Amino acid sequence: MSRILSPIKIGSLEFKNRMVVSPMCQYSAMDGVPNDWHLVHLGSRAVGGAALVFTEATAVSPEGRISPADLGLWNDEQAKAFKRITNFIKSQGAIPGIQLAHAGRKASTKVPWTGEGMVPRSEGGWEVIAPTAMKFSDTYPQPREMTLDDMKAVVRQWGEAARRSLEAGFQALEIHMAHGYLLHQFLSPLSNHRKDASGGELHNRMRFPLEVAKAVRGAWPSHLPVFVRISATDWVEGGWDLPQSIELAKELKKVGADLIDCSTGGVAPGAKIPIAPGYQVKFAEEIRRQAGIMTGAIGLITSAAQAEEILAAGQADVVIMAREFLRDPYFPLHAAKTLGDDPRYPNQYLRAKPT
Repeated sequence: MSRILSPIKIGSLEFKNRMVVSPMCQYSAMDGVPNDWHLVHLGSRAVGGAALVFTEATAVSPEGRISPADLGLWNDEQAKAFKRITNFIKSQGAIPGIQLAHAGRKASTKVPWTGEGMVPRSEGGWEVIAPTAMKFSDTYPQPREMTLDDMKAVVRQWGEAARRSLEAGFQALEIHMAHGYLLHQFLSPLSNHRKDASGGELHNRMRFPLEVAKAVRGAWPSHLPVFVRISATDWVEGGWDLPQSIELAKELKKVGADLIDCSTGGVAPGAKIPIAPGYQVKFAEEIRRQAGIMTGAIGLITSAAQAEEILAAGQADVVIMAREFLRDPYFPLHAAKTLGDDPRYPNQYLRAKPT
């Protein structure tokens, strides 16, 4: 069997293959509640053969949303609405996963296809918080520096969202520490200029994100996997980088994280990112080797042969794909055929199975 089609055990769960649908914002919710769009979007990827299907970044509080149209999991109504989706994903032999997030200073912004920049308070925007009172860019909201009480409240919100995730039927959970959102803002010296115990040296900058990870792990069953998405580098001199990411991964492993989802960038506008096929795979490889933890490779992985090569070379344990799954919800079925294995088509689609 091809490497990408071989099963893998993470926590107590066995994943039927090593292809994961990455969290991808849909900007289609009302008051954080998932709807038919999310059912069809996520459900079709489960029908298509992915082993794990993640929701988009799902906010742990109303203020943690990127936009007013983001998903949330801060109340029971949202948890109940997710149940229909998680049940369907499971019925297709896939594992439903949720990515929990807080946008920090990148919150209260417009849905991308309606324009750029902040949503003003007069149009439903809200006060945003960050480790330091520094805007992401001129078009983003001015954040308020978080107090110790703010930090305690956010840690509690993450724990409560993790508990609701289980009630909603999710079996895997990812903590979003990447892409310039709140936890990444604490990690990066470019966005964290605090003078207290949560700023300055690496140990201090990791303190708050690790407190969140402990709260999530404490509220989430020990046998179910926790992924953590990080930005392994800011692509800016003097910013967050791979050596710091390796140290963070070691600490996350101690807390009980099972896999590091290795992305990059997002905290500094204008960063020069050398985008090319598989440009982030090297980070997954190094973190896997030096921190001794499972990793997921992500970033312009677009073919079965490319994914197979990454896994066969031991550069990562799973491949986590976004845009390719938007283009082709049935990528795993097509990958199986390409690699000479027998695709497991749903019964309803057997008449279309290639011979």
